Amino acid sequence: MSILIGDQEYFKGIGKVAYEGPESDNPLAYRWYDENRIIAGKTMKEHLRFAVAYWHSFCGTGVDPFGGPTLFFPWDKKADAVARAKDKADAAFEFITKLGLPYYCFHDVDVVDYTNDVNANEGRLQELTAYLSEKQKASGTKLLWGTANLFSHHRYMNGAATNPDFNVVAHAGAQIKMAMDATIALGGENYVFWGGREGYMSLLNTNMKREQEHLAQMLKMAVSYGRANGFKGKFFIEPKPCEPTKHQYDFDAATVSGFLRQHDLLDDFSLNLEVNHATLAGHTFEHELQVAADAGILGSIDANRGDYQNGWDTDQFPIDLTEWTKSMLIILEAGGLQGGINFDAKVRRNSTDTEDLFHAHIGGVDTVARALVIADAIRTHGEYDKIRTDRYASFDSGKGSEFEKGALSLENLFELAAANGEPATLSGRQEYLENMINRFI
Repeated sequence: MSILIGDQEYFKGIGKVAYEGPESDNPLAYRWYDENRIIAGKTMKEHLRFAVAYWHSFCGTGVDPFGGPTLFFPWDKKADAVARAKDKADAAFEFITKLGLPYYCFHDVDVVDYTNDVNANEGRLQELTAYLSEKQKASGTKLLWGTANLFSHHRYMNGAATNPDFNVVAHAGAQIKMAMDATIALGGENYVFWGGREGYMSLLNTNMKREQEHLAQMLKMAVSYGRANGFKGKFFIEPKPCEPTKHQYDFDAATVSGFLRQHDLLDDFSLNLEVNHATLAGHTFEHELQVAADAGILGSIDANRGDYQNGWDTDQFPIDLTEWTKSMLIILEAGGLQGGINFDAKVRRNSTDTEDLFHAHIGGVDTVARALVIADAIRTHGEYDKIRTDRYASFDSGKGSEFEKGALSLENLFELAAANGEPATLSGRQEYLENMINRFI
């Protein structure tokens, strides 16, 4: 991937970030992400399929509930919305190609600012879609997935597809259509739904059953439209339990899996799982991955982390090697991701230097890449899999095997328990396995 620089270079003094190996002291180099290194039969690039998030990286201004912007971008100065959006695209593709990552992801309103006029918005997005298409061709960068922002505008304060006002639902459908058109035109490999406000604040004013049926109807309409217009990729749903709503209908992986099954959507949908959303739901990230993998709907990842002292979505870049090693063990065992790994993460409010955005992504990339190397080494060693296999060995033959096949009755279990007496106490060896993870790290 060549470095793509527009009329203005926004990240001056920074060249192509390259792999230099674990011994490198260069902070603007990869120490673990060697995109051509073969791990478990595929290159790192094929395994990880890294993407840069358009919103946090090029739209996020550092604003928080207690203070205004702290990040002021040179690509955000022009008064005209389309011209300003093209400058932002120039900056984005310069950054992505300097990082050497293969993909990016966007919401529609990240690409260009919208008005309240649907037709005007469609014209703006179409013009930027053509511009992004040229950027993709020049750089070799691809679109991992697109989506519509159905949560920021005040019209969506009570939800989008689940809004009690049909006029709002119609606006949501219009945005989905436009965002899907852009995704298809740009060769997007997937399309994501994140229901940021698809939920309720109070059941006193909510018909939950009806709202969820409306959500399912909107998803079916989107699938029908996408397939009719040549979209062959996967549709993803990104679970999140709360914030900003009290309770969201896409609470966690198990909830969404049940929803998809109930509404006959499993053939077209998989999950886009986020680390910070898992912890907000009271789960570990590896739990959410395992639930999705077991259901056959492990799609894509939004890579980030939360702050354990804050009960909200802080979207920090991933640095926890233990967490990611455990996660990579599950991903490798499941045969990999259907999508890729998007850095849905932002630099801190006081990280105001141009280089900070590079350091953040390099650290995240290397954390995930190193975890892949470690997880593959653990699986290749063999003891990890053997311990787990041995723990369930009683179901591999004899009466245990008959139980799994449904060949035993409760009466049979009673007779076996009476004949065999109290079972032996068998250790789960949790501490040993935790030490094994640390040993390989």
